[in-house]
Amino acid sequence: MQTIDFAGKKISRLIVGGNPFSGNSHLSHEMNIDMLNYFSAANIKKTLFRCAEFGVNAAQMRGDKHIMRVLWEFRNEGGEIDWIAQTASETYRGGLNEIVNYGPLAIYHHGTLTDHLFKERKFDRINDNLKEIRDTGVWVGLATHMPEVVDYAGEHGWDVDFYMTCVYNLSKVDRVSSALTGRANEDEPFFDEDRALMYEAVRKTDKPCLVFKILGATRRCETPDTVREAFTEAFANIKATDAVIVGMFPRDRDQVAENVGIVNDILCGR
Repeated sequence: MQTIDFAGKKISRLIVGGNPFSGNSHLSHEMNIDMLNYFSAANIKKTLFRCAEFGVNAAQMRGDKHIMRVLWEFRNEGGEIDWIAQTASETYRGGLNEIVNYGPLAIYHHGTLTDHLFKERKFDRINDNLKEIRDTGVWVGLATHMPEVVDYAGEHGWDVDFYMTCVYNLSKVDRVSSALTGRANEDEPFFDEDRALMYEAVRKTDKPCLVFKILGATRRCETPDTVREAFTEAFANIKATDAVIVGMFPRDRDQVAENVGIVNDILCGR
């Protein structure tokens, strides 16, 4: 598995995403329930061990008590994986100190909150939040679903080490985190034309980007060919210093092995 230099470590260019672990499908209430039913603590750890076995050595997961407890157990059982932590909107400031106690490689500002504040032009608030992350001593990330956020942050010298970039602009509609509403985010705007715009923003910035939702939260998973096409498109459009994040739901198939096989084929030119 190819790696990139990130926060002083070598991390795999395929990173496992944590939304499925938290029952957040970005598809439907029914899929959320399926994920919650499958992802017991034991099955989250099983998935992380499988990732590590196949060279996926980094995980992007929420900075909440549920994930941190499972991560603690995983490490106590001998697991090793670098954690890229998302700020949890429901416990933002109090949660930062707790996240640090669990040894994240990096912490990033939650994209839904970024976009909400950006659309209200509360740039000082975003920068205050980024400073609080900086004060923890780990790498600072800014997540967004809007390419203009990446452009603006770069032009104005915002203090970030990396971006988390969604290839679909879900913030075309006003939305809040499902963790705050207790309901699945449904009928979200997954528009194909968004992808080229975000990939352009990713290529323009000299900061590393961790690109997510390349599979459209299952919307590009109709066949093995469509999955491969999505991965191929992503790696053809990002920089050599970037990586992709993909959530995995291995209840019915060994998605870890499948995804690693596809990525190795693409990156090794097979």
